Amino acid sequence: MPATTASAADAGAATPAFSPLYQQIKALITQGLQAGDWKPGEAIPSETELAQRFKVSQGTVRKAIDELATENLLVRRQGKGTFVATHAEAHVQYRFLRLVPDDGGSERLERRFLDCRRLRAPAEVARALELRSGDAVVQIRRLLSLGARAIVLDDLWLPGALFKGLTAERLGEWRGPLYRLFESEFGVHMIRAEEKIRAVAADDGAAALLGRPPGAPLLSVERLAFTYGDRPVELRRGLYDTRDHHYRNELS
Repeated sequence: MPATTASAADAGAATPAFSPLYQQIKALITQGLQAGDWKPGEAIPSETELAQRFKVSQGTVRKAIDELATENLLVRRQGKGTFVATHAEAHVQYRFLRLVPDDGGSERLERRFLDCRRLRAPAEVARALELRSGDAVVQIRRLLSLGARAIVLDDLWLPGALFKGLTAERLGEWRGPLYRLFESEFGVHMIRAEEKIRAVAADDGAAALLGRPPGAPLLSVERLAFTYGDRPVELRRGLYDTRDHHYRNELS
């Protein structure tokens, strides 16, 4: 891992001088994550090592790490250390998929990619992803199913410059979580998302793919996912068939 000589005082370049000290350390650690000093799934230095590196107390480092763990950027493992969160981990894989069976059962969704193409960003997609109108994006369409029954139709848009080489063939070969592919092969780590949810009526195209009559009620979920630095890197619009499922969220 690259050596870092920055101290807490250096954080002033990226954070206001009046920030609490642990927030400055949190900012420095986040900068290291963004720079790729520690890759998803890798251990970060111990609290003692970080305290020495940043010339602060171990308690200050611990508080910074606690916040990063709460935000799912880091994962603590008892007796092993602290690791960079990865979408390969079971508890992280489905952070952004909250469709739950009404009977409380645990079901594994099967996916089928319908399309993957590169095109010029439509104006509304460019605005959401903070691109220039006409910049390249990758558009993906997929179905998520339980057995033979499709329950989610997803349309995704990704910045083309970040996802060069992403093809329908590569998607078809991949067996893990989609966000794990993004972080392992393209270096793009989704760390948070914002959603807009509304009820809609199925149009003819969505109805045919989801096996529902035109006009059937669906749940529309529009998600904007961000990487480090609050940079938007995925716009996703999903249509959910909620006859036997519900959208579950925990508020705290």
